[in-house]
Amino acid sequence: MGQQLTMTPQLQQAIRLLQLSTIDLQQEIHEFLESNPLLEIDDEQNTSESTPNELNSESEQKKQEEPSPQNQEEAKLESEWTDSIPDELSIDSSWEDTFQSSAAVADSQSFEGDFDFESRNSASESIQDHLIWQLNLTTMSDRDLEIAYSFIESVQPDGYLSTPVNEIWLSLQEHLEDLEEDEVLAVQHRLQRFDPIGVCSVDLRECLLVQLEAYSSHPLYKNTRLVIDQYLHFLGNRDFTQLCRRAKLKEDALKEVIALIQQLNPRPGSLIDVDDTDYVIPDVSVKKKNGTWQVELNNDALPPVKINKTYSTMASTLKNTEDATYIKNSLQEAKWFIKSLQSRNETLLKVASCIVEKQIDFFELGEEAMKPMVLHDVAEEVGMHESTISRVTTQKYMHTPKGIFELKYFFSSHVNTASGGECSSTAIRAMIKKLIADEPAKKPLSDNKLATVLEEQGINVARRTVAKYREAMNIPPSNERKRLV
Repeated sequence: MGQQLTMTPQLQQAIRLLQLSTIDLQQEIHEFLESNPLLEIDDEQNTSESTPNELNSESEQKKQEEPSPQNQEEAKLESEWTDSIPDELSIDSSWEDTFQSSAAVADSQSFEGDFDFESRNSASESIQDHLIWQLNLTTMSDRDLEIAYSFIESVQPDGYLSTPVNEIWLSLQEHLEDLEEDEVLAVQHRLQRFDPIGVCSVDLRECLLVQLEAYSSHPLYKNTRLVIDQYLHFLGNRDFTQLCRRAKLKEDALKEVIALIQQLNPRPGSLIDVDDTDYVIPDVSVKKKNGTWQVELNNDALPPVKINKTYSTMASTLKNTEDATYIKNSLQEAKWFIKSLQSRNETLLKVASCIVEKQIDFFELGEEAMKPMVLHDVAEEVGMHESTISRVTTQKYMHTPKGIFELKYFFSSHVNTASGGECSSTAIRAMIKKLIADEPAKKPLSDNKLATVLEEQGINVARRTVAKYREAMNIPPSNERKRLV
């Protein structure tokens, strides 16, 4: 014999809904609405405001819809019938053991003709699709078309060729007789002028030179072409002194050349977006009203649902036992689903309010005032387990006057200060970002220097920690941040 903890089906459903994002929960609600006839959208909650005329018509409608003796009898039968439904299932049972799922019934009643066209998402256009579309609009011989398709097949997402031109030429010699390398280069030259300009290039130098042709009438065209063609490695290493000496350019002229180069795109393929767009719907919003910060749920994010009274009263009048059982099962599922949604909203609002209360300095002063906070701190405050807090804060977003943040953003580890206090790692990252933004352009701050400046402000942080925070913010090291302007 032994003891073990088993979750009830209601608790399992509540936990599953709790960890869903708003978009996933929207889909879950719509699927439940389609499968369960006892659940419907509450149109009354969708009407937030009414004009005076509407209010008068509503009052007249209420007078006309006073409960008749027949309606009172139906309500009494519904109350007696729903009271017989248990509020809880035993912990060793499951949904299917007690009730037949209404979703399963709906699936059995569906037919092959039903097809959800909205569920089909069109595929994103790749760089190859974009180039082939332009190729089909270009007049070329069959021989050149075959060469062009070989180039397009070798194009990577960034726009560069994954195969050298020489290898493409050798592979085409097996299919095309007397193929000269000049023919292959001529086709590559035409493809490089496709949109985006610079695709099908072998390296960065070739890509930038192709794009620079659009500035052939620019007064700095000659000097810029010289820098890209012969001294691009000095520009990459930020060795401006050597670059000025080799290219025979003064510092002011080099600044203008660099400004022109920065208008070119080193990754032309990035202009073709192949990633699906991820939409974020905030679950809660934070606003300052009358000097206090208030947290509100985003009620517009989820459709309000309620029990359909017409179907629920049918169980008491139906003689067919099978139909009555189906409605009873669907009603119980709908009640539990609504209860789980309410529990999710209450938990989310409680956790979000606790986060705002603890991070009030962030909303008042900004990132640099963020306090260290972990899941355990919020769990103790709201009286929940850390795993529950983790589920609530995952893929849940808060709309604030400073932007939209995931709830997990407000949790961070701490670093000891010289005064014996604690400082949030998020606040330290904000300080590092601010120091780098204000650093001298010609002599950027190294990681060691950043650690020294933070130490002077009373924050004891090692150089490797500064480097870790800097890399997490995608900020390059000091040698790559060096610039003339």
